[in-house]
Amino acid sequence: FFEVGHLDKLKSWLSWSWTYICAVWFAMVLTMIYVLRSPLKLQDTLTSASVFLNTLTPKFYVALTGTSSLISGLILIFEWWYFRKYGTSFIEQVSVSHLRPLLGGVESSSTTGLFSSVNGEAEPRPSVSECKVWRNPLNLFRGAEYSRYTWVTGKEPLTYYDMNLSAQDHQTFFTGDTQQIKAEDTVMQKAWRERNPQARIRAAYQAIEMNHECAAAYVLLAEEEATTITEAERLFKQALRSGKREQRTIHGSFVRKNINLLVYIKRRLAMCARKLGRIKEAVKMMRDLMKEFPLLGMLNIHENLLEALLELQAYADVQAVLAKYDDISLPKSATICYTSALLKARAVSEKFSPEAASRRGLSTAEMNAVEAIHRAVEFNPHVPKYLLEMKSLILPPEHILKRGDSEAVAYAFFHLQHWKRAEGALNLLHCTWEGTFHEVSVYPKKELPFFILFTAGLCSFTAMLAMLTHQFPELMGVFVKAFFSTLFTPLGFFADKMESFMPSSFWHQLTRI
Repeated sequence: FFEVGHLDKLKSWLSWSWTYICAVWFAMVLTMIYVLRSPLKLQDTLTSASVFLNTLTPKFYVALTGTSSLISGLILIFEWWYFRKYGTSFIEQVSVSHLRPLLGGVESSSTTGLFSSVNGEAEPRPSVSECKVWRNPLNLFRGAEYSRYTWVTGKEPLTYYDMNLSAQDHQTFFTGDTQQIKAEDTVMQKAWRERNPQARIRAAYQAIEMNHECAAAYVLLAEEEATTITEAERLFKQALRSGKREQRTIHGSFVRKNINLLVYIKRRLAMCARKLGRIKEAVKMMRDLMKEFPLLGMLNIHENLLEALLELQAYADVQAVLAKYDDISLPKSATICYTSALLKARAVSEKFSPEAASRRGLSTAEMNAVEAIHRAVEFNPHVPKYLLEMKSLILPPEHILKRGDSEAVAYAFFHLQHWKRAEGALNLLHCTWEGTFHEVSVYPKKELPFFILFTAGLCSFTAMLAMLTHQFPELMGVFVKAFFSTLFTPLGFFADKMESFMPSSFWHQLTRI
């Protein structure tokens, strides 16, 4: 332990001293230049350079500063356009992407499967950051739900980025870890990557022709070709039968792929039952799935279960689920935080009155409800505007950003009805949010990148120099000479002190070396 402690101290000292290496290196370079000024004939070079600069006319300086202002202005325009379109600075993005490997930056690796273990055994779980893209556990069906928006408006409801993430998920979840991939699996790998929906559907039919028991192909048809929930449920049931038959005939690493596929199919079947009004059946399917595979990783089936139980108004069961998953060691979500707030608000919201509360103060139950709403709004401040219908709802995406606007849209799209059903809950949310978080809820607010401010200042400064040099050439010449003489005065003072401190023979011997 003693050696390990000293090693940690040494590593921390090295990381701390690394920040000062550049300054030390710069000081050493200046010292060597000063020491070697005689052999390098720096004095003669500076004299000839000053003579050359004195021969330049003011028009040269006007052209120089004007060109600098023009170039910095073009950079500013490009930076501003790039920031408005992509939300980040181009220079910062390129700098970080090229400098991060040199500085030892490592991207966090994502999970490669749905579950920690096929048999339910615990395996080491990577640390999960709250600020990352997650699969939306309540994502809609493309053919039966998202396509309706396209039919009516002629616009695509999903972005290419969102669909590309889904394609990567499907390839990761439904592909075996072995190189013994079947021909239909190769076709399905290409199918998930296709941008054209019709091309994906044709590839799925091609895979079924190769193997009538290709469950992944039926999953794709259920997601994208089925135009109704009933038709999607029929195709998912066919995929479940095919997956079970295939599971009995395979062994090895293909088992993980089929387990992932079967759990995905069962979850979507439960969602079909929920959408078709068979809510108790959906709840049973979700509970059985969670009992069979207690470590479900990224699927978050408990959020589907919470929404179904709220629809049944089984608030005691909702509280039991929250007690299990509202844990500090597990990643939070808007569903967990706001459902907990809804249950506490429902207990007091029916008789809640802001005027009466201001006169007599908050009771213990009301204080618990307000604190739960505070906790939820602090986690995701975008949700109240959608629940209070101050912002229009849109179709939720297939992937959400925790604590972001996309998560707020996905939560409010499915849970707004449950808040309306609890009389007075939205009123309590509005009073708490408006009185405490109205100004806070605008975060995260985008700030202008540093390089936009820097290029704007550089453009303005060089343009001002060009104008002053053009209008007052002699006065600007005197000003520049005075500026540089003042700038180099400390260096001259430092050089004189060094010469007086060190003997002249020492400098002579050093220059000879």
